Amino acid sequence: MKAIAIEPGTTNTRLIDSAEPSLSSPYEVKVRMLEVGICGTDREEALGGRADPPEHSRHLIIGHEMFGQVLEVGSEVSKVKEGDFAVFTVRRGCNECVPCQNGRSDMCRTGRYKERGIKELHGFETEYVVDHEDYIVKVPVSIRSVGVLTEPMSVAAKAIDEALTLQAARLPEAKYEDWLKGKKALVAGVGAIGLLAAFALRLRGAEVVGLDIVDEDSRRPQILQQIGGSYIDGRQIKTTDIDEQYGEFDFIFEATGVASLSFELIDVLGRNGIYVMTGIPGGDRPVCFQGADTMKQMVLKNQIILGSVNASTRHFAMAISDLEKSKNKYGNLIDSLITTRVSYNDFMDALSLRSEEDIKTVIEWGEKEPEKSL
Repeated sequence: MKAIAIEPGTTNTRLIDSAEPSLSSPYEVKVRMLEVGICGTDREEALGGRADPPEHSRHLIIGHEMFGQVLEVGSEVSKVKEGDFAVFTVRRGCNECVPCQNGRSDMCRTGRYKERGIKELHGFETEYVVDHEDYIVKVPVSIRSVGVLTEPMSVAAKAIDEALTLQAARLPEAKYEDWLKGKKALVAGVGAIGLLAAFALRLRGAEVVGLDIVDEDSRRPQILQQIGGSYIDGRQIKTTDIDEQYGEFDFIFEATGVASLSFELIDVLGRNGIYVMTGIPGGDRPVCFQGADTMKQMVLKNQIILGSVNASTRHFAMAISDLEKSKNKYGNLIDSLITTRVSYNDFMDALSLRSEEDIKTVIEWGEKEPEKSL
């Protein structure tokens, strides 16, 4: 079978022939790959950035945002059946710490986890994949067109879930289901994950403001505004002045990976507010900010800053629910986040794409569905 592989630490990315996997346990599932999303991690890997191949291998099959169809199941599998659409999660636990032993490898304490397509495990940019049913989540036929957005949406789902859990635990008036209703939420970075977070926040009743450095009439801000959000062009206003013009925010979702901006945004967080960082900065340039003022603000205003990465199977299920609700409420607007689809034979086009209008690029592995006649 074909697969897209890199040699970690180099820019050598190529289409390889790899052995087709088969079931080796009654609890395993074989999936035929249909689509795999491309994100910054994949592009970083292809440029020689952070990536670790499996033991005894010189190459790593990339890809972690997958969507496929179940081809075969082991005799003890109960979560899915042949023909179902499904996704696999990304991280595999260390099996040593309590979180990993309880299905929460996203909270691994040892750091000895592995990740498909990133860290010591081959990924999903290939024709077929086999894995344990513990890591599979069924995708309804109703969101087949956006099933490939499940993994990035799971990042937003986990971040929002953790924020709501903390707020409900510490604020007497807060309820998990209702805290975001009417609250002001700032989404920093309206790329794929930022926009998916905006959809999820709007579904929960938040007033969403997006911040980026693209023109207001370009694709991403337009989608944001069509779901009832508003947009701030970061080139037109100083970060520290945002709260003077727009007021303080109850919730901030950071999805830029720009360290300097991320710390500056603490200034616009309101009293009892919570700020979730999901971006991972590249490089090691130092960041300068007003540390004393920031610390004073956080203490006096009872603020929380939370880092969130990866997601559990529960958050993948939450992501699927949010995608389904988004389809029901906003129709095909959620589909418009997928801006480019290319064949796996043209994978280099997907990895090199850097357009302001591009949101999510997807590599297609399965055969295209036939067009319906009118």
